Amino acid sequence: MAKLTFTDLYGFSFSGLSDAVSDWESVVTELGELADEARTGMAAKAEKADWKGENATVTKPFVRKTAKEFDDAAAQARSIRNILRDAHTDLKSVQADLKKAVEGGREQGIRVRDNGDGTVGFSLDRQPDNSAPSEEQRRAGRDLADRIDRLIARAEEIDGLAARALKRVHGGDPYNFGHVQYSSLDEVEAERAVKLAKLGPDMSDAQYREFNGLVGANAEDPEFSTAFYKGLGGPEEALRFYARMSIDGTLGDGEENEGRLGLSRDLQQNMGIALATATDPDNKTHLPAGWGEEFRRLGTRQIDLEPGPFGPQPYGYQVLGGIMRYGDYDADFLTPIAEHITQLHHDEPMRFTSNRPAGMGDADLGYNPSGRGGAGYDPLTSVLEALGHSPEAAERFFTGDPTVYREDGTVDKNGKLGYQYFDEFLREDFEWPPDSLAKPGAPGSEDVLEHGPNALGHALEAAATGRAYDSQSTEPVEHTSERAEFTERLVAHFGERPELIRHNENLKDEKFEDLKSGPLHVLRDSLGNITAEYIGDFQRSMYGDSPASDSFPVNGVPAVFENTSHVVSFLGEVGQDPDAYAAITSAQQSYTTLMVDKVFDGVFSGEDKSEVSLEQKVSSAVAPGAVMAGIMSDARADAVHDYNTAAAKDFNEAAGDKGKWATRTVELGTSLIPERVPVVGEVINWLAEDITESVVKSIEKDANKISDNSMRDYSNGRDAAIDSAMAAVARAARDHPEVNDATLESLKRAARDQTGSSHSEGANLRSSGDAS
Repeated sequence: MAKLTFTDLYGFSFSGLSDAVSDWESVVTELGELADEARTGMAAKAEKADWKGENATVTKPFVRKTAKEFDDAAAQARSIRNILRDAHTDLKSVQADLKKAVEGGREQGIRVRDNGDGTVGFSLDRQPDNSAPSEEQRRAGRDLADRIDRLIARAEEIDGLAARALKRVHGGDPYNFGHVQYSSLDEVEAERAVKLAKLGPDMSDAQYREFNGLVGANAEDPEFSTAFYKGLGGPEEALRFYARMSIDGTLGDGEENEGRLGLSRDLQQNMGIALATATDPDNKTHLPAGWGEEFRRLGTRQIDLEPGPFGPQPYGYQVLGGIMRYGDYDADFLTPIAEHITQLHHDEPMRFTSNRPAGMGDADLGYNPSGRGGAGYDPLTSVLEALGHSPEAAERFFTGDPTVYREDGTVDKNGKLGYQYFDEFLREDFEWPPDSLAKPGAPGSEDVLEHGPNALGHALEAAATGRAYDSQSTEPVEHTSERAEFTERLVAHFGERPELIRHNENLKDEKFEDLKSGPLHVLRDSLGNITAEYIGDFQRSMYGDSPASDSFPVNGVPAVFENTSHVVSFLGEVGQDPDAYAAITSAQQSYTTLMVDKVFDGVFSGEDKSEVSLEQKVSSAVAPGAVMAGIMSDARADAVHDYNTAAAKDFNEAAGDKGKWATRTVELGTSLIPERVPVVGEVINWLAEDITESVVKSIEKDANKISDNSMRDYSNGRDAAIDSAMAAVARAARDHPEVNDATLESLKRAARDQTGSSHSEGANLRSSGDAS
């Protein structure tokens, strides 16, 4: 059979398939009525009849069988209707995605061409100046072609599955209805995925790709995900399948295993998202709560992966941890598992890593094929990663009342824990297991003790912000009282103990022992993201404004930082990380722009009844952000010149991808933001785009000016803050024609002078803590 092509899918009309669905809807209705009549009519009468002889032994069974055939015919019609209906819906969705992708490519100057074999190629429009396409454009073209190839493959997969399912429903018996029944195409796909899974590592690469295509396309579908995991046989069978496939993918080095490793990485992500979907009780179709209890029971048991006494025998939690590194899990499922693992670690920190295979030459072998954050033998790191993707579970884990669990994962109602998880993880002497097979000093062993703290940072970030740590969404998330209080606690903890997150690669002499790197310094990028999320609260704290004041709008419950010195200390340590620096500075400049907008809007709308001059109001609006900018400049100087933990280029590179924080800040959902308006079919906030573009350019300009020389020069950061404040005034004035040129210049000077002064104030606040 010829392969489905791009042209086939792009131009196909689904009207015929839609008509078929409608026709089968009618057949289902009519056969249902006939089946009901047969069941309540002739069959019921035959059962009541007091027949003797052949009527009793031949006719009555025949009537029963005939009535059942009407039921079977109706069931078969429903299956056909269900398959055609879902195939129509899914294929239409794939076609819509295909057309959207093509249109998006066209807007970027990417033209798609049909290769005629189920794949596409692309060409690039020349630039307006007739220059050759950039490497970034070429990469975008390749990405688009790959995305379209996957859509075509998905459509062919749906078509093939529907065809096979219809054959099974028909059964090939002309005298008998009622063979296999399907309630949906999801059921068909889950059945096929389970059939492939039964092959385990014997799956060919083609079958493996088909399996990943099925699970990946349906991982967020509750009906499919639930049927798939049930089809595997239960929690232990699901763990055994994943473990075998994980080892199959990570075993061996070099190009000969590269393809298999890529397939296992896809499987890890797909199974993780599918498990999160299947265990969410909010979904109509989901796994029973007993699955979570069984996973906890299996957590401390070793699972035989292969027959015989010498095969791998990982603990259940080691395997489950690999799966759960992906997916947003319901708190009722994940939090008990996270608590149980944490309590097991508290009692025996090296319990699980002691089960690592000894003498293995392959340092990648393990239950985390992704290769990010460890080999997968330490479930503590894995479950913290899971919390990092599951904000509700992370919040409950860190802020709720702990539950004590026994060894087997059952609840100990009379048990007393004796510690809080927040305090436990943030202890200086907390023992992080080395999750690697690499020997100390060998390649791959350099950062083994950073995997756990890094995952902890992700979990803290999710708990504080209410969003997954790696979310790219700019939609505002409301700050609850629990999240705000948790953030207050984080700032107080690290503000009082900055040495926990200090990173120092310069002063290694014993006499500088008090300035050694802290065990949690890799958390700083996450703490920077938390700061950016709560930027309004941090700006309010710079001059001690009351949280009851509406001068610093925030989205939800305000976080109150009562000790300013702790805030300064916290920002000074966190800001030394290039990613944290860029996130905080982006958010700070965006928020300051909003504050200036608020001043102009309040004055010229008449809502601001204060008699203070507009110049003074503008000065007050830019001052808190400028203080923060000064603290950031000093922190950056510490990193580059004193602690030797980052180079100028690190700050340059970090500046490029922090536009999301500018957009998030603008989209706080406060009264500052005008209503969103639809543009080109999407809901876009024009103000967010305008400010984000300005801020990103400012950050990049600021970063590109710093150097690695020995001078602690704050002038570049000061100039950038001044330029940003003046740009905010000019931008706000554009919307208010009442402001003449002379007034505008006076307002810009006021912003300039106040920003310069406050920037110096912020740098001086922090300078007393420098190592120099």
